[in-house]
Amino acid sequence: MREVPITGYLDRLSARPGEALATQVSVREGGPYRARLVRVRSADANPAGPGVQFDDLASAFAGDFAGRRQAIRLGSYGLVPHGPRHDGAVTWTCLVWSGLFEAPAKAVLSEDGVAVIRVGMEGTQASIGGVEVAIGVKMHRRTWYRVWLSVDPVSGAVVLGQMPVDPYARGETVVFRATAAFAGAAGGGPILFGAADAAAPGLHFNGRIEAPAMLGGMVEEWGAPLDVPALPVLAAWDFAQGIDGLGLVDTGPQACHGTLVNLPQRAARGARWTGREMCWRHAMDEYAAIQFHADDLNDCGWDTDFRFTVPDDLPSGSYALHLACDAGEDWLPFFVLPPRGVATARVAVLMPTLTYMAYACHARANVDDSHRARLKAWGAYPHNPDDYPIYGTSTYNLHPDGSGMAFSSRLRPIITMRPGYMVFNEAAGSGVRHYVADHHILAWLDARGIAFDVLTDEDLHAEGAALLAPYKTVLTGTHPEYHTAQTLDGLLHYSRTGGRLVYLGGNGFYWRVALSDKVPGTLELRRAEGGIRAWAPEPGEYYHALDGAYGGLWSRNGRPPQMLAGVGFSAQGLYEATHFVRAPGAADPRVGWIFDGVTDDVLGDYGLCAGGAAGFEVDRAHWRLGTPDNAVVVARSAPLPASFFAVFEELHGKVTLTGETPEEMRRGEMVFFDTPGGGAVFSVGSITFCGSLWRDGGWQGPISRLLENVVRRFSA
Repeated sequence: MREVPITGYLDRLSARPGEALATQVSVREGGPYRARLVRVRSADANPAGPGVQFDDLASAFAGDFAGRRQAIRLGSYGLVPHGPRHDGAVTWTCLVWSGLFEAPAKAVLSEDGVAVIRVGMEGTQASIGGVEVAIGVKMHRRTWYRVWLSVDPVSGAVVLGQMPVDPYARGETVVFRATAAFAGAAGGGPILFGAADAAAPGLHFNGRIEAPAMLGGMVEEWGAPLDVPALPVLAAWDFAQGIDGLGLVDTGPQACHGTLVNLPQRAARGARWTGREMCWRHAMDEYAAIQFHADDLNDCGWDTDFRFTVPDDLPSGSYALHLACDAGEDWLPFFVLPPRGVATARVAVLMPTLTYMAYACHARANVDDSHRARLKAWGAYPHNPDDYPIYGTSTYNLHPDGSGMAFSSRLRPIITMRPGYMVFNEAAGSGVRHYVADHHILAWLDARGIAFDVLTDEDLHAEGAALLAPYKTVLTGTHPEYHTAQTLDGLLHYSRTGGRLVYLGGNGFYWRVALSDKVPGTLELRRAEGGIRAWAPEPGEYYHALDGAYGGLWSRNGRPPQMLAGVGFSAQGLYEATHFVRAPGAADPRVGWIFDGVTDDVLGDYGLCAGGAAGFEVDRAHWRLGTPDNAVVVARSAPLPASFFAVFEELHGKVTLTGETPEEMRRGEMVFFDTPGGGAVFSVGSITFCGSLWRDGGWQGPISRLLENVVRRFSA
């Protein structure tokens, strides 16, 4: 697979003064490279906008390093470093469920240097001491089988079997017998599940494995497929234990425990699943399978090149380590927080790093020659996940077997999170989202002379409301879509106890995700029932493995976005936009100050994001969904382009959750309300709003003035 000339990643996306960031770098061709610190002031490469702007901080950090290529190994598997000791006859067995059959057949259970069991379209195959055996009877996808390999080095007997678990499934039990000359083995070597060859894992399996075991003795005929013959147990790995972590527990007498590599999916339905319990915590034996994929990637595991310690006097803000070698350059972004417990400004910007992780390396299959031509003409970031699948893809992509990617990690190069990265080649604006679009906010604050600190979602998850407490005002990013219970708790406590929250995007606070200290740097997403989903999990797999909580929409977890922000996701379309228009609520004396100096009724019929302030994904208010009764709708979108449609989760045939028509749901709204604890919330209801902070060559115009009124009033 292709690799960019130079790239890397950091062990964290944020740090405070005095803290160190571990930097992992790979140079494709090897050779020296240079690293230096920059502050990222603006990240949008569009020449009609502010452009990409850096402060060169080489005086604070710069260095020359000896680069080398660091390999990426895609594919998940289970690894037992030291398998059980054995002599004489032995049986290897497991339950398997294939999501995809490929040639050659893929490994489901292997003992290095001894035996490998593989499955493919033409049935179970095995290698034992250099001897190949095969059943040659077709297997079926998404069907559970018991497979086993028994050998006796004394007699040379070999038995290979496959048996459907479901007696009504297609296919039948098949047993292949042979004799061959091979040497016995004492065991003790590495055992792999879902791959073969511990030194260079390959033959990665796309499917589920349950209950792998090794038995002392031969099995000529298997009884019931879920039972185990009465033979001495050498090892028996119970995947139902430790579902929330990476460990693999051997219940056998030699305690040959192992670990998972590249984070396959746990909390997966196994061969014993009945559907009586939909939560794995209540029936762990029914969720005792692990689903492996050939393209899983959790932690690249690269060696650290150097550690960068944040200088004590470095202001809070957005930064990057710029890497350059003869063949190219790259940036490794991170955010600097103020010292713990200290606010250096009245305003904080909460960067939505959980959303950046969910979209990390999102391959959209939308890069063509005209897209590349614009990147070159603008001097924008030149690389795209479409061209570099080696860095993994996002929770919006699918595995080779068609299942959705439930995990994303920041411990790999995230080439979608780079200054100058362009998502869409759209005529009306810059085609930017996420990290780049959120820098419109930072650049606007700088231009308007409003001091600010930068925080991140991960920091809020770890530290809770105490992180936000020192600030008069907290601004979100343009698309804070993914949240944990801890981040929502922190924001709700802040806004209900005197804090002023400004929600500057659309489709925010939408999906629930899980984080865990047991698997650092990783986000889990189960796109449970409802919502505009890139994929759907298997029935019964709606609960996260990492925290055991029900996944999916926050509204299905009893916390619709309207309860926090007054508005929630209402409609989506192509990357297009229109403008806002003053609503009747703008005449309310409680909100007149929002429009001080704003004479226009038409708001944001321009902008760097799709050419307008109301677009792509928009939010609306409704009391039925949790909008507070005292909320005032101050502006509403003009009729949206024809590509926009109402969100699915509120549609029930011809009836909607709120009683509105689907056409009435196609709107975005700006909302203001006070909270009982003396706080306040202002929400803009659109992803593209902040692109309209720029107008006619500067950070000016009605949208800029309106937001400045809000931020200065909230921060006073």
